[in-house]
Amino acid sequence: MATDAGYDVAVIGGGPGGYVAAIRAGQLGLKACVIEREALGGVCLNWGCIPSKALLKNAEIVSYVRRADQFGLAFDNFRADYSVAMKRSRQVVDRMTRGVAFLLRKNGVDHIEGNARIVSARAIDVAGPDGQVSRVNTRNIVVATGARPRSIPPLPVDGQRIITSRESIVADDVPGSIAIIGGGAIGVEFAYIYRMYGADVTVIELLPRIVPNEDEEISQQLERAFNRHGIKMQTGAGVTNAQADPAGVTLTIEKDGVSETARFDKVLVAIGVLPNTENLGLEDIGVATERGYINIDDRMATNVPGIYAVGDVTGKLALAHVASAQGVIAVEDIAGEETQPLDYTYLPKATYCHPQVASFGLTEAQAIEQGYDVKVGRFNVQASGKAAAMGENDGLVKLVIDASYGELLGGHMCGPEVTELLAELQMTHLLEGTTAELGWAVHAHPSVAEMVHEAALDAEGRALHM
Repeated sequence: MATDAGYDVAVIGGGPGGYVAAIRAGQLGLKACVIEREALGGVCLNWGCIPSKALLKNAEIVSYVRRADQFGLAFDNFRADYSVAMKRSRQVVDRMTRGVAFLLRKNGVDHIEGNARIVSARAIDVAGPDGQVSRVNTRNIVVATGARPRSIPPLPVDGQRIITSRESIVADDVPGSIAIIGGGAIGVEFAYIYRMYGADVTVIELLPRIVPNEDEEISQQLERAFNRHGIKMQTGAGVTNAQADPAGVTLTIEKDGVSETARFDKVLVAIGVLPNTENLGLEDIGVATERGYINIDDRMATNVPGIYAVGDVTGKLALAHVASAQGVIAVEDIAGEETQPLDYTYLPKATYCHPQVASFGLTEAQAIEQGYDVKVGRFNVQASGKAAAMGENDGLVKLVIDASYGELLGGHMCGPEVTELLAELQMTHLLEGTTAELGWAVHAHPSVAEMVHEAALDAEGRALHM
């Protein structure tokens, strides 16, 4: 479907929203290109999801070695070399980046390096690495430029002592002590990594609990596990000042109206992201934005015909798999395919610290607030035979259910490999299944998936192993 316009689809940004959109375009026979100024795969593949999961796996192995006596293993002069863990994570990144490049070539997608600026709904100027500007003509534009770590005035990021996840993910040393500002997914993942490698870790969260967007009981489970790991947590506390010097950082921390100072080797700022929408030319062609995020409809279309946006720049849900799903919808709409709107409430969320945290749908408090007659099914990880065999005892599976019909309103989990259980819960919801179907389904024994089965039975007062 090559056209006189040059391309049918030009995607700005090569992250999981952008490259997936481009691949889908190629599959549908559209002539497509990806314009990327840094590295294919974007933040997720290069400085986020993938390298952090490699480091987390290393940290998990270290945690097992540190309690090896439970498994009848003994080590003399054990040493955990973080620089080797970092090297392995970069090797994983390199492999995956090359894989993305291969997939683009396989689907006939052109990769254009440089900074993009939209000059009209059908034209993009690209400043290449050599400074030369070229014009890309296209029938449709998909903006997938992602987001960057957010900072605030009391925490001026210098990239040395006060850092973001971008610097942390490539640093090959572990500080003696570190304060992590923000107890969300990024904060707790790095807290676990650094603690397993011996750092003195303090998580400072402004809200009353860590992972504050999760169900309250799940937050409590993770806090208990972190206490056992030796991770310190200050919740309901904010940083009002940071003074960095060559040897470390002095923070002023305020809690309940009382200020105190504390000294750390480094400070990691993990308080959210800002959309990368500056200098794209959006305002010149009238693309509507709100607080920097691009407004979109269910088809990922903006208010300007022919221009779409996907991923973190939309402000919907800053997760890689959400960006990919949005990218597919945008391109399928361009190709005239029927699309299915995303219900962002029921998309999966996964945090890969240890124990893992996974959820979808409404929390118990949200369901009650929305007027549902709620019942809850629970199953404790310590009652799971598979978890016990794995040496895992921390966590909870919690299902939030509409008592009237048995409909699954939400699933909230903390425990070993619980991120792998999200697909079953989401599929149950998608097919309008209930706790009855989850209870009828025979689950392999022993498996961590049995915890979902038992939680569903518990909602009906029929749990067998708790």
